[in-house]
Amino acid sequence: MSDSQQPISRVHLCDCNRSFSLDAARLAPASCHHALCGRELPALEAALAGGQRVHVACTQETALFGELAEAQGAGERIRFFNLRESAGWSTEAAAATPKLAALIAAATTLADPEPVPAVQMSAGRSLLIIGEAGAALGWAERLAGSFEPAVLITARTPDAELPAVNAYPVWSGKPLTLSGHLGAFELEWTQQNPIDLELCVRCNACVKACPEGAIGWDLQVDEDACRSHRACVAACGEIGAIDFARADVARSERFDLVLDLSAEPLLRRVELPDGYAAPGRDPFEQALAVQALGEFVGEFEKPRYVAFEAGLCAHSRAKKTGCSNCIEVCATEAIRSKGDVIAVDPYLCKGCGTCSTVCPSGALSFQFPRVPELGQRVKTLLAEYARAGGQDACLLFHAAEAGNAAIARLARRGRGLPARVIPVELWSADAVGLDLMLGSLALGACQVAVLAAGSHDAAPMRAQAAHGQTILSALGYAGEHLRVIEADADGWQALERGLYDWAPATGVAEPARFQLLPKKRETLDFALRHLVAHAPAAQAPAGLPAVIALKAGAPFGQVLASDACTLCMSCTGACPAGALRAASDAYRLEFVEKNCLQCRLCEASCPESAITLEPRLLLGEPARKARPLREADIFHCSACGKAMGAAPLIESMISRLSGHSMFAGEAERARLRMCADCRVIDMMKAGSAVKAWDLTE
Repeated sequence: MSDSQQPISRVHLCDCNRSFSLDAARLAPASCHHALCGRELPALEAALAGGQRVHVACTQETALFGELAEAQGAGERIRFFNLRESAGWSTEAAAATPKLAALIAAATTLADPEPVPAVQMSAGRSLLIIGEAGAALGWAERLAGSFEPAVLITARTPDAELPAVNAYPVWSGKPLTLSGHLGAFELEWTQQNPIDLELCVRCNACVKACPEGAIGWDLQVDEDACRSHRACVAACGEIGAIDFARADVARSERFDLVLDLSAEPLLRRVELPDGYAAPGRDPFEQALAVQALGEFVGEFEKPRYVAFEAGLCAHSRAKKTGCSNCIEVCATEAIRSKGDVIAVDPYLCKGCGTCSTVCPSGALSFQFPRVPELGQRVKTLLAEYARAGGQDACLLFHAAEAGNAAIARLARRGRGLPARVIPVELWSADAVGLDLMLGSLALGACQVAVLAAGSHDAAPMRAQAAHGQTILSALGYAGEHLRVIEADADGWQALERGLYDWAPATGVAEPARFQLLPKKRETLDFALRHLVAHAPAAQAPAGLPAVIALKAGAPFGQVLASDACTLCMSCTGACPAGALRAASDAYRLEFVEKNCLQCRLCEASCPESAITLEPRLLLGEPARKARPLREADIFHCSACGKAMGAAPLIESMISRLSGHSMFAGEAERARLRMCADCRVIDMMKAGSAVKAWDLTE
């Protein structure tokens, strides 16, 4: 039986020692408590004993309530949701009953999301430590009992000494590349120290033999001090560990974990992969990093945050690059080019979702949660809020961890959330794109805010909001509808200002009934149709605009073909969305604007540089119909009149070939205007055909 079909015995609400008010009559059926975690705990115990599902409006005491449920074998039948920080603790708490009703309805009636495909990861105790000799060897000695360390010495510490017991590998050299992920890191480096520490038996004979003292106890050679006496080579003897002319210097190894003690870390990413730590030179930070690395030993499972549909990808065609939005914004470098499409490394991906936000086609879609599931939550929240008498609903999308922390701090120290602001939790706020923004407005929200707490870069969200606001303003919806608020728990005042200083905007007169769909472009189409159908501008004397101009980077627009176009149709083969196509009844290039992604593949593929793009939104049926961009007459054979192709294409070919030595004469150039059959006949009649064996370079 699904969650939505499970009978609910009781919804337990608690006003946390009367710190906010609950209208029991308007929020029925529910039990309202004042100290559910204290003297009223037996009421929850009795409900759990009844064998039915129980919902508790308290997230502070989940540990206590969870233990109580486990003791009764009811761990799977208890769910928790937040009302106190989301609605109760607010200066507008007296007007928050509609929001409370909406939050309760969403928490108690919606089914749990479908499980997301998982990525299996595992890591052993193989730990690479990179750094100067003293620090790297010091940590290796400390960790030898709990890890399987290996050390790459990158700089000398003359007073440091290699351990007397050869218990783990020690190398020296210059790191080149570090790639991979938790459990499968691969380091490539060059062996630069003349002493190969893998061959060295650590007899220290070279240290004592060096007349300049250029070899330290860390067995690293200071080549600036070395005067090439090579006494060390003689002292090493048959061991052969010292070679100043070593040719084979390339080295590589694989590791589960990496502790990078370099002053400049090897990996410079916004988001570092799990299992890699770069604490720098600070001993305290190094200790914290080592402790954190220990938590990655074992087997793990994480969600596959993003789904990829290669058929929709507009990255490349025939080695011509179009859209690279996802590659440019990926904070973990989990996305790379792979021929005509991109490849997503699920082991590196940490689920920020920015890639799905900037993807114009929907080839990348966020799965944690999926847009349809999130859309159903939005629809439930807005419908129940309106049913309970709420007005001017503003949705606040926020990340689960960082967003909740900021909202909680605002509730404790500030004015709390306004009564009309309904928080919507998701894994990462960066995954909120134009489809979700406009879809939420079509479903009845008058405004959508995105709390960027925890975001790597709010710029992509701001760009999406700017495109959406331009469209809404052109349609006559007054006010500011979309806002990205950059605030975290420490900067909760910015969140307070961003919400309380925001006057309600004009929303749709009638909420849409459609569901948000898995396909991004379909959701955008449904949302835009609804917004256009109820646009206030339609009632104005000027009426709806035919076209809305947008800024560069928008996922809508038109393609323009200049007179330089020869109708070679290269662009039609490059277009991934079917926006450009060749007509079947004539030499004509057609364009369907609704399908255009503005990916620039057509522009990159055009050999004549005849194509330009213009970001805009064309409203109504014209956007859905094919229209001609370029049409040409048919070129006919000058001898027999047979159709040979589009006139501009043939003329372009003739123009380019006319300068070739094979077509220097008038007769040869005239044959270029003939079909293949007539060309052969004319050559035979002339009797002066060029033979292949007569040709020279």
